[in-house]
Amino acid sequence: MGQCGITSSKTVLVFLNLIFWVEDEVDHSIRKVYNGYNGTNPDAASRAIDYVQRQLRCCGIHNYSDWENTVWFKQTKNNSVPLSCCKAALSNCTGSLTRPMDLYSEGCEALVVKKLQEIMMYVIWAALAFAAIQAVETAILDTSQLGLHDDWN
Repeated sequence: MGQCGITSSKTVLVFLNLIFWVEDEVDHSIRKVYNGYNGTNPDAASRAIDYVQRQLRCCGIHNYSDWENTVWFKQTKNNSVPLSCCKAALSNCTGSLTRPMDLYSEGCEALVVKKLQEIMMYVIWAALAFAAIQAVETAILDTSQLGLHDDWN
């Protein structure tokens, strides 16, 4: 039973470290993806950004103004962000920075990190439940083996 507990503790510690690592990795990765955004539908990175912004109702990394620092923004020269930044209820949104009230104000990075951490917590809870089941199973087997051993004497 002791070995099982040690293994489970190590597993939980690994997952806790992963939770903190996720935030740093997301920051690096999300900047890279945003800088590679080109706004075309066939581009996987662009589709992913648009999908995340629509699903999480967010815009940019920290907020919509992050788009001003991207290659895409500088190339389009239309002073707007992707339409995926537009609030879902607005049908006439053009993504223009002159109408920030039409755009999601919260950045995506914090929301992505939050979602990933929620998923990691589910994994940790599952690992803990598995460890508990193993501990109970080991305890039952140990107890039953003691009973058999007593019968032999």
